[in-house]
Amino acid sequence: MSSPPPTSAPQTYRGEQIGLPREGRGSLATTGPRLGAFLVDAVASGLVAALFVHRTGAKTFADRLPGTWSLVPFALDYVVGLLVAGRTLGMYLFGLRVVRVSRDAPVDPLRAIARTALLVLFVPALVFDRDNRGMHDRLTDTAVVRA
Repeated sequence: MSSPPPTSAPQTYRGEQIGLPREGRGSLATTGPRLGAFLVDAVASGLVAALFVHRTGAKTFADRLPGTWSLVPFALDYVVGLLVAGRTLGMYLFGLRVVRVSRDAPVDPLRAIARTALLVLFVPALVFDRDNRGMHDRLTDTAVVRA
């Protein structure tokens, strides 16, 4: 009779396996503030897009909305925000920041663009691992932490 395969030690808190603290500054952000920051960024992007997109002949309020044009300021907010400050407007308001997981370095342009492109697809943001990191974070080696 063979012995069972060795198992790794169970994770005691979110972020432990990637070397983040349990709580406080630098710990993984929870879903609530992340969702709040995303909603702030989405609404702000829609308002900015509405300033530039004018649909003639619109009969209802919904017809006047900028639609997918709001993804342009949304993507700009994310890419520029991550490169300049490590966070977007919504993340700033909710006290969050995006960091590299594997090393202590700012998010580089390629990771910022890739993370934003995946986030715009929205599906990767809905797929979480046990650390509550979305697929877009895992694929770009980033994490959203408390600032």
